[in-house]
Amino acid sequence: MFLSTMEKITETILMEKSSPKTNKLEQIKILNLSRMGLKGEDLPVPLLSKLCSLEQLDLSGNMLQEIPKGLCLPSLKILNCSNNDMEDVVSLEALRNVEELRLEDNLYLTVNDEHKVIFLLPKLRMFNGKDISSTAHHIRHGSTEILRKRVIGVWERSFSLPDPITAQSLAAVEKRFVHAACTQIKYGPNSLSEYTKWRVEMIAKEYLKSLTCSDGGKITDTTPTKENEVKTRDLGGNSVTSPQKRTRNNSEVAAEASPRKSSRLASAAPVEASPRKCTRVTSTPQKTDPIMSSPRKHARMTNVGTPEGSPRNSSRLENFSQKGASKTESPRKAAKPVISTPTSRPSKGESPRKTAKDQTTAQQSKPKTAKTEHNTPRKTASAKLKVTQEPVSLQPLHVLQCHSRQDSPDDFSTQLWACAFEPSQECSGGISGGSRTVATCGGETLCVIECESGHVLKKYKVPGEEFFSLAWSTVLMSRTGGSARPCNILAAGGKRGLVKLIHPRVNLAFGEFRASRRAISIMRFSPRNASFLFTGTYENKIFLWDIGGLDRDYNFKISKLLVLETCSTPLHLSLLPTSPDTHLLSGCDDGLYIFDIQLSKNTQKRNEEMEIVFPVYKKKDKKNTYRTIDGLSFLSDDIVASKSHMQGSIYLWSWRATRASWNGRKKEVPAVVLAELQWSSTDVPYLSLGTCPGYGYVVCGDEQGRLWMYHITDTMMENFKSGKTISATEVLEWPSPVRAGMGALEGPSINGIAMDPDLHYLVALTDKNMAVVWKRESR
Repeated sequence: MFLSTMEKITETILMEKSSPKTNKLEQIKILNLSRMGLKGEDLPVPLLSKLCSLEQLDLSGNMLQEIPKGLCLPSLKILNCSNNDMEDVVSLEALRNVEELRLEDNLYLTVNDEHKVIFLLPKLRMFNGKDISSTAHHIRHGSTEILRKRVIGVWERSFSLPDPITAQSLAAVEKRFVHAACTQIKYGPNSLSEYTKWRVEMIAKEYLKSLTCSDGGKITDTTPTKENEVKTRDLGGNSVTSPQKRTRNNSEVAAEASPRKSSRLASAAPVEASPRKCTRVTSTPQKTDPIMSSPRKHARMTNVGTPEGSPRNSSRLENFSQKGASKTESPRKAAKPVISTPTSRPSKGESPRKTAKDQTTAQQSKPKTAKTEHNTPRKTASAKLKVTQEPVSLQPLHVLQCHSRQDSPDDFSTQLWACAFEPSQECSGGISGGSRTVATCGGETLCVIECESGHVLKKYKVPGEEFFSLAWSTVLMSRTGGSARPCNILAAGGKRGLVKLIHPRVNLAFGEFRASRRAISIMRFSPRNASFLFTGTYENKIFLWDIGGLDRDYNFKISKLLVLETCSTPLHLSLLPTSPDTHLLSGCDDGLYIFDIQLSKNTQKRNEEMEIVFPVYKKKDKKNTYRTIDGLSFLSDDIVASKSHMQGSIYLWSWRATRASWNGRKKEVPAVVLAELQWSSTDVPYLSLGTCPGYGYVVCGDEQGRLWMYHITDTMMENFKSGKTISATEVLEWPSPVRAGMGALEGPSINGIAMDPDLHYLVALTDKNMAVVWKRESR
């Protein structure tokens, strides 16, 4: 039986969920109201305010957007508001005695909100499980004093009190003064601009009030005016992700909270301004009717392609050591290097890579990866890979900053999440058609990059959005006379839950539709039905949409075909290479699930058909279940590469053998593991892997900017029976780009990998706003 809204919190319920057990509200010290589906209106302020002795309150797992106004809990010291829908942290100000606070997994909170919380709660010492004492002292005192001096400077240079002082005249001066202070004062990283303006506004008002009091000025008219109302800016405007559940600390990092439900720390080292600060004239896409969109409402993408020798539209961090660097220092004749090569890099002719033998030293300080258990189903692969026996050789070609907020060359905090090479259908020239062109997304920007030159050909920006995923497809567009032509389109989505549809070749963002009320985590087009788009969302659901074809005016029609229920957030989606219309593999925050997606069945809403379980699950402990599948991709028609967070290795397993072992009754099916590839022992989540089936490659980046490359050949397949963990074929080192006058940039975490089908190029995306393009050396 469901409780009505008015009955969710009653005195009886408070007694039941309290500790120690008592019949008096005034004696309750610990209260657990987690996972009750509570909204703000469900919390009765008069009743809760009777909890005068309450010291611990757990409100996690609800739907709270803010703490109700007027709530008074004078003894409260520990508060858990994680996994809610919190949008406003200012409401926490009333709970000034709180010493420990948790706010993880709140979709709309940013790093600006974290700083606000630390400032508003003077006794707060533990935040999201971390000791913030030193950071808090700087936020509350150090930075406040600096901002106060700058605010006073703005006043003394340009302002004075009105004479006589009236409510209207003072409000007008205050408005101009606050605006001038917020505009002129710059402090800290760009990602903290909202917090800085919030504090500057507060300090400016306090200072002006102190002047009127000290000067004895009398206000003759106390009628409030609208001019006196100064609203803070929307906090949802920033798009730099807060580093995820790596370890979230509250130092002033250039990062914001992301719906990626874990905290990563993206330390943004100060970087000297680049002479190539990109200029971007971006069209903000207008909302279009999701069913029939008008061409007059289309948003144009920014065409930033420039002829050789013209200023680039993205900051370049290059001139890392390459073979033959003296001859091919830069493939762009007019591109002057903006960084130098650090002395620690390999000398001319050396390769910035490690062989498998070199890995021993690199891994000595890390715990050894456990071997696969002997009782794990293990089988040699029956299918031949038919790949070249010679490994490829890759060299770094470009390191690009093309997703910077406000085009700032100092933005090393925007996290880049997804990249994909354009299909060859519509591209002209180049190798294998579209293999030169890659799309990348991160922050509020989506870019289309030409790999060889490093030119950012197109740029699409949605202020306030944070893109997490993108996907290409080749759909048919009708033409005059009834014929149709194929065109490559991009779909992209992120924290707003909207799918943006873009035709990059003609610089047109032609439509959008809402796929979820929460963020989109992953997207994938069907290779067999080009108009079928899967979207994984933070609602713990996967939707299958049919966007249909396009008419010559880019009108399209959306229809929802399937709803797949997952138990946690979908992180990766893979379709069977030989039969992509029968089953979908979904790597989620809590496991790997298989769904029957055949449309011949009548059920539109479906649960998983089975769950694939792995040997690493047996290592489960209090800290980790090892069930977060943060890497998933097919290496062949049968072999799947996947990994779990903190696994320290990558599994290669057989889809056909695993499927064949399922008896149709049990949900859980042990994976038939073929091999285990040694990988980094990092605890950083969401470091995705990539595969290149044509060349038999599995590639996964780590937390130091390195690329672990595994060349899986038929010869290696024969040795899988041994059950030994296989070392990487080679480990490509981070190219260590540097700015003029600055040291080398430390290796960031590699969030995403993409390779073109012929492995001419590999693109790696980082959590520090750098996209690295690697190119295969010709032999």
